[in-house]
Amino acid sequence: MGYRILADAAMAVHFAFLVYVVAGGFLAWRWPRALWPHLAAGVWGVLILTAGIECPLTAAENWSRDRAGGNRLPPSGFIDHYIEGVVYPERYTLLLQLLAVACVLASWSVPLHRRLTTRPHPQSRA
Repeated sequence: MGYRILADAAMAVHFAFLVYVVAGGFLAWRWPRALWPHLAAGVWGVLILTAGIECPLTAAENWSRDRAGGNRLPPSGFIDHYIEGVVYPERYTLLLQLLAVACVLASWSVPLHRRLTTRPHPQSRA
């Protein structure tokens, strides 16, 4: 039972990470330094999708499911198993990927605009 709970926890963290990758940049509207960890998460997400790197959360979930006697995730991975074809029809994958990218870019727009338009205060001379 403990391994099943661990597998479910890995799945929940995976979902949270995906939400953070798509919408976490909005945290930088309030806390500008939050943009850096969001950038790192985005780069990691892109690497996993494009370079074929196995996500550690997928590995943890598979390891836990093996020990619990359950089925592993399919080789296509977490998104294909839990989201694509489940949350939305497969034919909308490209559209939703583009919307996710648009969401990330929109979330970065405000902190980047603030950074580019804020001028440093001149030091007062005594």
